[in-house]
Amino acid sequence: METKPLIYGLIGFFIGGLMVSIAATLQGDATHTNEVSMSQMTEELRDKKGDEYDKAFISHMIAHHEAAVEMSQLSADRATHQELKKLSVDIVSAQQKEIAQMKQWQKDWGYMSNGSTSNHMSH
Repeated sequence: METKPLIYGLIGFFIGGLMVSIAATLQGDATHTNEVSMSQMTEELRDKKGDEYDKAFISHMIAHHEAAVEMSQLSADRATHQELKKLSVDIVSAQQKEIAQMKQWQKDWGYMSNGSTSNHMSH
């Protein structure tokens, strides 16, 4: 198994978590909603293993990355500091690549968006 995509995925996960934390802090009441959502995703994963875990992990990570992209795109005209604007551009680029990779894995591994799997589990 190649570890490079996993490492990139974990980096993206942590960057996305940072972006969610920043947005939650800036949005006041949204803090609780974002924390619950992330902790619900994590809790759901705790009870899964193997193919079931992989499928749920990818699904959650795609949603997480898509939220990070959406949030980062706001920085272009809202952020004051160039560092945040640059970080946001980098996040969008990296996360979009990771989203594409994870969607390809979903296709390759037979994971369907409706919650079912193909015959992949029998491979």
